[in-house]
Amino acid sequence: MSSTARGPRWRLTLIAVLALAAALLVAACGDDDDDGGGGGGGDGYTMTLIAGVRGDQFYITMNCGAQEEARKQGVELDFQGPDQFDASLQTPIVNAVTQKKPDAILIAPTDTKAMYVPIKAAADAGITIVFVDTTLEQPDMAVSQIASDNEAGGREAAKALADLLGGEGKVFVNNVNPGISTTDARAQGFEDEAKKLGLEYVGMEYNDDDPAKAAAITKAQLAKHPDLAGIFGTNLFSAEGSGTGVREAGKSGDVKVVGFDAGPKQMEDLESGLIQALVAQKPADIGKLGVQQAVAALEDKPTKEKIGTGSVTLTKDNLEQNPDVPYKSEC
Repeated sequence: MSSTARGPRWRLTLIAVLALAAALLVAACGDDDDDGGGGGGGDGYTMTLIAGVRGDQFYITMNCGAQEEARKQGVELDFQGPDQFDASLQTPIVNAVTQKKPDAILIAPTDTKAMYVPIKAAADAGITIVFVDTTLEQPDMAVSQIASDNEAGGREAAKALADLLGGEGKVFVNNVNPGISTTDARAQGFEDEAKKLGLEYVGMEYNDDDPAKAAAITKAQLAKHPDLAGIFGTNLFSAEGSGTGVREAGKSGDVKVVGFDAGPKQMEDLESGLIQALVAQKPADIGKLGVQQAVAALEDKPTKEKIGTGSVTLTKDNLEQNPDVPYKSEC
């Protein structure tokens, strides 16, 4: 090949190399902007919300609030959860999500102790952890814990039941399972306030988050205590089962039921008079704040260790004043 032919080709090759280098430099600058969040405030992050129970309207409503905030933030949010509130069912879900390595996991632990190891493994893998609704006995791996003031909610339930009973009578608690931070706190708040208000507290039983079992427990308690005046159901399925049990025992109206949460079935029971009051949380706010705290942590911005969300006591008389409080069965 002659020197005259080699010169132009060499210059064309040099031009191509320089053009490629310039393109790579521009791309690199663009990548730096994306990694810093740019103007999207979380653009490109991946997160998974792991519910306590996937089909529970409380968690569905939480997911709706989280998804709305995720869209605003430019975050891709997946929603998962077990079919029952059970650590043995939630653990493999956490392990599988950890393998996918999202930027953050928002999770409602189903047990204060049993869920520590799998969640700690996720945190050790570099995944940002936010607790939503429930928490752990050792929550240090979480950048934020967002939940209702559950003990205060239990006290409000006791006050509502005391008002319905005229300040006297036997009361019982239909609870989920021991070792759940939220419902443990609600039950304790209720017991303390009920005794303070002069109600006769006759005890508590666990229904495994099964409305059919909660109904059976209710009927057994009504047989044991024919003069039982009131029941507090500590969550959605506990309230549903308590109402059903009262109806099946033929004591609708005679036995007052106060529930926690406000799913579609609970709203029907409230409107029909089967349940007299509901302490409703604000799960959409919990989901929204969970996404916000996760994004803040990923962007090295300040986070809040604990965030409390409020509750509203619903009765048949104030439903029109609280149209946005009831939970959703779908987004």
